[in-house]
Amino acid sequence: MISLRSGTVGARFTILFAVVFLAFAVVLLGLTFLLSAGDTTSVAPAGNAPVQGGLDPARQRVLHLEEQLATVHAQQARRLLAGSLGALLVMAAVAPLLGRVLARRVLRPLRLITSVTRRISAESLDRRLAVTGPDDEVKDLADTIDGLLERLEGSFDAQRRFVANASHELRTPLATMRASLDVAVAKPGPDASTVALADRLRTQLDRVDHLLDGLLVLARAQHGALADAAPVDLAELVGAALGERSAGVRTKALSVTVDLPPGTAAQGSPALLARLVDNVVDNAVAHNERDGWIRITGHARGAEVALVVETGGRVLDQARVDRLVRPFERLGGERTGSSGLGLSIVAAVAAAHGGRVALLARPEGGLRVSVALPVAMPGARPDADVPVPA
Repeated sequence: MISLRSGTVGARFTILFAVVFLAFAVVLLGLTFLLSAGDTTSVAPAGNAPVQGGLDPARQRVLHLEEQLATVHAQQARRLLAGSLGALLVMAAVAPLLGRVLARRVLRPLRLITSVTRRISAESLDRRLAVTGPDDEVKDLADTIDGLLERLEGSFDAQRRFVANASHELRTPLATMRASLDVAVAKPGPDASTVALADRLRTQLDRVDHLLDGLLVLARAQHGALADAAPVDLAELVGAALGERSAGVRTKALSVTVDLPPGTAAQGSPALLARLVDNVVDNAVAHNERDGWIRITGHARGAEVALVVETGGRVLDQARVDRLVRPFERLGGERTGSSGLGLSIVAAVAAAHGGRVALLARPEGGLRVSVALPVAMPGARPDADVPVPA
């Protein structure tokens, strides 16, 4: 039984309406029956009065009529009571239905607001509810949500512009430091300590440059800039990504299996999709164990094409795996060897294309990364000149 303190607003409104409606019906029918009963008892039955033998025929006739009238009133009272009970039962059945109809009609604007709000995400903050109608509480709520979305959109845009601008501006001092190192090492007779220091600094500069490149890609993907959308062959991207990491595959003695039919194409930005595939493959190679394995499969189903990359390894915690799509998140919180942007870029690129990413910690150990993307338009030719990031 749903109480007024639990359940949905519609259910509570229905119960409240039904209870109030039935209470008024009971009061109204009770008053009607009491008034009718009062009229009935005002006439005394003739059978209770002693009959005098010397009464004239007219007096006897009057008493007989009063007795008949009392009988008729008693029958009418019984019929009124039966009719009132029947009407009350009908009202008890109709009141919840009528309350449900009224509740749905009253709450319909709220359901529309909820439905539209659920479809608004960080990639579609430019959408608004734009509720029209009288200036009531519902419109006031919708206008408040629109104002909140406007402020959120401004904050997200400012954050993305800051990341993109800061990443771009930092490239200049990085290039200057790299050039200064090259000049210092190129001088005649550099000592061994200078060369060793320069090598260590170059390694750190490469990591910072890779981090800035990741931030730029992440900012672009979160903006959803897909003006260059075209069919992209995922099999070619996977082959290029594996080719670039062939040294890492040989060093770890990894067994790689690829089951991706040629022509498995997705519709999207060639540069962003290339970075997506590159990051997924790089994650599978870099975070694999020696003598491990990688299995890459894909298929097209309906309006989506799926790319699945599985790896073996130790058993992972699903709660930690779910956080890997956030920027700078790493398993175990380690800060070495990875920028922490790889899978977050994958998730951002997939979302910008209207797709999704699912991470699963395999019960046997290892990780399963599944990326769903919109399939290439029928009749379109996959782009063969897809830029692959270095």
